[in-house]
Amino acid sequence: MAGDFVADCRMRQGTDLFAHVWDPVVVAALVAGPQRRRALRVSIGGISDKALTESLHRLVACGLLERRSYAEAPPRVDYALTALGRSFADGPMRALADWVLQYGDDLVDA
Repeated sequence: MAGDFVADCRMRQGTDLFAHVWDPVVVAALVAGPQRRRALRVSIGGISDKALTESLHRLVACGLLERRSYAEAPPRVDYALTALGRSFADGPMRALADWVLQYGDDLVDA
């Protein structure tokens, strides 16, 4: 078991998906379908423009989101979950949400 958890191990890569506060929130906001950046910012209360930009860049870079640009005037860009992003939302994020619903009061009380 020693050496199984090194700096670039898969467990660390997986837990990094929850390390940034806004990343899971952005993924959750896109579960309903593709959205433009402005619509995302409106639907996610309290996120700054900088935080949204950073989150979108991270999620695209790790393959959870895709950025679709359209040659229109004015230019249009949509963000959508990839198959990997949907599996993250339907799997670990759903499991965490279920756990928090069950044990959230215990967390607050502690």
